[in-house]
Amino acid sequence: MQQNTDRILTTHVGSLARPHHILDMIQARIRGQGVDDATFNPALRTAVEDIVRKQVETGVDIVCDGEISKTSFNAYIKHRLGGFEPSAEGAPIAMGRWGDTRETLDFPEYYTWYEKQRDDRKPIEEERTPLICSSPVTYTGMADLQRDIDNLKAAIKTTGAKFGFMPAMAPRAPGRNVYYKTEEEYMQAVSDALAVEYKTIVDAGLILQVDDPTFATMYGHDTEPLDVRRREAEQQVEILNYALRNIPPENVRYHTCYSINIGPRVNDAPLADFLDLMLKINVAGYSYEVANSRHAHEWRVWEKTKLPEGKVIIPGVISHATALVEHPEWIADQIVLHAELVGKERVIAGADCGFSSVAGYNPEIHQTVVWAKFQAMAEGAKLATQRLWGTK
Repeated sequence: MQQNTDRILTTHVGSLARPHHILDMIQARIRGQGVDDATFNPALRTAVEDIVRKQVETGVDIVCDGEISKTSFNAYIKHRLGGFEPSAEGAPIAMGRWGDTRETLDFPEYYTWYEKQRDDRKPIEEERTPLICSSPVTYTGMADLQRDIDNLKAAIKTTGAKFGFMPAMAPRAPGRNVYYKTEEEYMQAVSDALAVEYKTIVDAGLILQVDDPTFATMYGHDTEPLDVRRREAEQQVEILNYALRNIPPENVRYHTCYSINIGPRVNDAPLADFLDLMLKINVAGYSYEVANSRHAHEWRVWEKTKLPEGKVIIPGVISHATALVEHPEWIADQIVLHAELVGKERVIAGADCGFSSVAGYNPEIHQTVVWAKFQAMAEGAKLATQRLWGTK
C-alpha cells in the first residue's frame, strides 16, 4: 500500500461496466455455446487495456481490471474452488438479493419493486443450482487467475498507470458442507484455498484488495440480536486473518460496504459500531463508504479512534448509489476532514463500492457518469492537495 508523499492519491473499489461483446462471450461460455479461450482471452486482454486506460485518463492512480472477466463480485469463487458438486435437493437459488433483512422488512414495497427492475438491468444469467461441499476444498482457478493478473500487468505497463490492485473475495463458503466434520474445519479449508489466490496476486506485484461486503451488511441489515452479529463479525475477522497469515499486511487493503446499490439504507450500521473490529484485520488499508449521505458525517469517528501506525484509510468520496456527480469542492472537503484527523499521508480518495458488482448490460449507473465521477474525484484530490500541502 502506498502512503501519500506530496499529494492525495486516488483509487476506486473494482467493478466497472463490462463491454457488451465481453458480456456476450461470458454468457455464451456459461451456456456452453462454444466460445473457447482462443477467442475469449485476446478479446478480454484488449478490453482490460481499454478500461485501465480510461481509468488513467480520468485521473485514477491505483487502477484495476474492472473485474470484467467475472460475472459478479463474489460468484466467481465457486468456479475457482474444487470440492463442490450440484446439490440433489433444494430449489434453485433465488435471484432476489435481500431476503428477510431489516431493510426489506421496513421497506417491502420498495424492495419488491427494486427486484422487478432486475430484468431491465439485463444481468448475466448465472448457474443457480445449489452446491454442496462433498470432498476436500482446493484451489482450481489458477489459469483464470493468472490470465487476469497478466492482463492487468500488461495494461498497467502499456497505459503508464502508477499502481495496480486486484480484488478477491473474503473467505465465504460457496455451498453447504457435507464433507468436513465441523463448520470451523470447513471454513478453514475454504480459507486455505483462497489464500492461494491471495498470495498469487501479491507475489505478482499487485495490491490485493479483499472484498468483504457481508461484514458491514450483516452488522446492519441482519435481524439477529446485535450480540450475535458482533460474534459473527469477530469470527469473520479471525478467519480472514487466518487466510492472510502468510501475506505481508503492507501488500493488502480491505473493502467493506452494505451490499445495496440504490435503496433507503436506513439500517446501515454506523461505522463506529464495527470500526474496532475492522481495524483488527491484518491489512494496511481500509476502504469504506462515506459519499453515501447516511455516512458522510462519519469522519468524526477518527476524533475518538486512533488509526494504527502504518495504516491508511480509503474513504469513499464518490457514490455508486446515485447518478449525481459529486462536486470536486465537496470531495476535497471530505478528504481534508479525514486528513486533518489521521494525517494527509494516510488518506487515499476512493469510491463507496463498485459500479457494476453484478455483470449486466444496463448497470444502474451509466458508465459515462462513472467516468465523470472519477474525474471529479481526481479534481477534488488536487484541490485537497493544494490545501494540505500548500501547493498551487
